[in-house]
Amino acid sequence: MSIASLRDSLRRLTYLATLLAVFCTATSGQPLDRPNILWVTSEDMSPNLGSFGDVYAVTPNLDRLADRGVRYRNAFAPIGVCAPARSSLILGMYAPSVGSHHMQSWARLPDSIRLYSQHLRQAGYYCTNNWKQHYNLETVPEDAWDESSRQAHWRNRRPGQPFFAIFNLNFSHESQIRLSEEAYRQRVQGFQPHELHDPALADVPPYHPDTPEVRRDWARYADMITYMDKRVGEILQELEADGLAEDTIVFYYSDHGAGMPRSKRWLYDSSLRVPLIIHFPPKYQHLSESQPGGLTDRLVSFVDFGPTLLSLAGVEIPDRMQGSAFLGSRTAEPRRYIHGFRDRMDERYDMVRAVRDQRYKYIRNYMPHRIYAQHLNYMYEMPTMQVWQRLYDQGKLIGPQKFFFQPKAAEELYDTWADPHEVNNLAGQAEFQAIQARLSAELRRWILEIRDLGFLPEAEMERRSAGTTPYEHAQDLREYELVRILEAAELASRRQPSDLPRLVRLLKDDDSAVRYWGATGLAGLGAEAAPAATELLSALKDEAPDVRITAAEALCNFGQYERALPTLAAALQHESEWVRLRAAGVLSDLGGESRTLLPEIKQAFEDNERRRPSNYPNRILGRLLQILGG
Repeated sequence: MSIASLRDSLRRLTYLATLLAVFCTATSGQPLDRPNILWVTSEDMSPNLGSFGDVYAVTPNLDRLADRGVRYRNAFAPIGVCAPARSSLILGMYAPSVGSHHMQSWARLPDSIRLYSQHLRQAGYYCTNNWKQHYNLETVPEDAWDESSRQAHWRNRRPGQPFFAIFNLNFSHESQIRLSEEAYRQRVQGFQPHELHDPALADVPPYHPDTPEVRRDWARYADMITYMDKRVGEILQELEADGLAEDTIVFYYSDHGAGMPRSKRWLYDSSLRVPLIIHFPPKYQHLSESQPGGLTDRLVSFVDFGPTLLSLAGVEIPDRMQGSAFLGSRTAEPRRYIHGFRDRMDERYDMVRAVRDQRYKYIRNYMPHRIYAQHLNYMYEMPTMQVWQRLYDQGKLIGPQKFFFQPKAAEELYDTWADPHEVNNLAGQAEFQAIQARLSAELRRWILEIRDLGFLPEAEMERRSAGTTPYEHAQDLREYELVRILEAAELASRRQPSDLPRLVRLLKDDDSAVRYWGATGLAGLGAEAAPAATELLSALKDEAPDVRITAAEALCNFGQYERALPTLAAALQHESEWVRLRAAGVLSDLGGESRTLLPEIKQAFEDNERRRPSNYPNRILGRLLQILGG
């Protein structure tokens, strides 16, 4: 019997035992003393609350909740964007381990992996979600929720039935910061003068230029937090009015950090660190790790929320969950590290991994040749991003304000206590060598432990798992040789010309993922890869489309356009959206050098209009056509 089969058998036995326990308790006439659990979540928000020390904040309802609850100073999302973060939450597993790590993807799950809400429902809980289901999964199981809609509420449960209810509030989402003036005035109508934030008092981080546009956006962000806080107060009043406050544990947290550029979508604390407040009524105070009004420095990750929820409800935690409970009867030892990931963000590919302890953050960029500020249509709708780009183009940025538009270092290391904005990279400095080595080793250990699927190109992951699921493919040590692939990725990301012979050898490997990373390393070397022209030309005929595209990119980087562009033109017509997207990204980076393919780009744009709804390739191709005057 395989390990997976054994785990499935144990899971079924655990499920049957849980059902039997619930049945026996219910039929004995003794009430089940299980807490109701309410989760109130907001979007795109760092710990900018008065209770977390933000003097600019106007958040009276959450501050009162904090006075009666416990504040977690070190709570983190594993990624700074919503869907992969929610995927990690709902599964209690890191999204790269199941293939849901890209922004807007549709991962398939094996039947053996279940959402935490399914486990709660099996234990007799009434589970509601109001209202967002954005889990990056191909399908949401039919039995995931008793109700999931904008009307979902605990009030629809059976009398006496314990409930788990989520209310997702989007008022602080980045889209709300850039509302039209009319829509914004309507949103804040009725605010008291002290509830509106003066842009002149906004705390502009050192990586942003200090301009009126930036200050306005930060002030609006704070206004939207105040608006969200009002809705939190209304939900808590409903709980009180229903006489349920003394029987309900309340969580408040956000789905990731602030929705401002360089915060959202990245792996800095401004993107990963979230406010977390948990309130325990007196009858469940024994489940808390602190007295009311307390503050804890315990490291907490989103993958821990599912196990903690089950622990508080007295439900067995599945072995497949990669997080651990930090409250309840199954509380585990405090974690030493927080882990993070970044992959495709909307229409642009990137790959970054991170690990953090209580003080230091280590970031590994596996595609350091791609600048931070790759053009994302949605991100560039923010006035801050527009003025930031304009000032960079005009040469008017200074110091850390310029970093976002430059290639990345392969490794980054930050002292988050001394440098909370993470603008002073300590990687490579002798006095921090031991810390960097320790965190680098921990990151590698974690990648191998979770069987990180991010090292496969997206189209390649779909192809390899076509007859199974991405998770199951990753668990097969023979099919997914992650150790070798990771070594290739680490070599590729070094961007050292002396590595060229080794990268060329990778182009001839039996594993297409290893060949892909060999080509990526050569693309990252730019003109320094010219001695590998013969091998790269051969790679244009590789059976794997991602290898062909990346080899073409490498050739273009030292002027071999005539030979490389036909490969990119052919990729624009590939059946896989992700292959078309990767080719579009390369052509976009070439800018005017892609003009000879203008007819092919136009045709691809027209064809994509008839394809799947996300249509990410056309976000790039449409802008490229504008640049080329097509």
